[in-house]
Amino acid sequence: MKENILELLNNVEKNKLTYKKLLKDEILFHEGDKCNNVGILISGELIISSYTFNGHEIVFNDIKENDIFGNNLIFSSYPFYKGNLIAKKDSLIAFINESLLIELLSSNNLFLKAYLRLQSDNAKSLNDKIKLLSFKNIEERFIYYLYLNNNEITFSSITNLASLLNIERETLSRLISKLINKKLYLICEDPNEARDNGYHLFKYIRLNYPKDNFYLIR
Repeated sequence: MKENILELLNNVEKNKLTYKKLLKDEILFHEGDKCNNVGILISGELIISSYTFNGHEIVFNDIKENDIFGNNLIFSSYPFYKGNLIAKKDSLIAFINESLLIELLSSNNLFLKAYLRLQSDNAKSLNDKIKLLSFKNIEERFIYYLYLNNNEITFSSITNLASLLNIERETLSRLISKLINKKLYLICEDPNEARDNGYHLFKYIRLNYPKDNFYLIR
């Protein structure tokens, strides 16, 4: 789990933040809205998505707990969101406006270092996303996505995973079936269940047979 930079703030600093709760599927920002704050996701899940001219949804970013967003826009000469920011689950977000961010970066050395680490991690994730989408071969794109996630991915539906990979849902379903037939083993389990046998089987196989093509999908 990513570092929670809010834990590096004292009570006085935390009281200067603003907070917002979102319900599932609620839109926080629309494409073209100006970014005036850096957001930190305390709980829940968000995505930033847009649509092509033919109506196909493209997910630019999948924001998880302790992730930050808006950090690449707030000091930009064009600080406007490139997509809609939508809650995929009930979520809680903390906001830091521009002036407060400058104050915290100037006065809190631990916060400064953690913020710069997250900024660097975001840059790497962006580069990974660009490389992912550069694969024209759908199978190579899927395998590279597994590689980026240490051969373990969790998603709420095939539709959401297809949006992250920027491919059609039906194409992804056919691809998974094809990979199984090619003896690329996909261990699947429902993350809502208390059982975690699939995970422990996957962990055992990765430790003892690292060269075999086993992947965990949850």
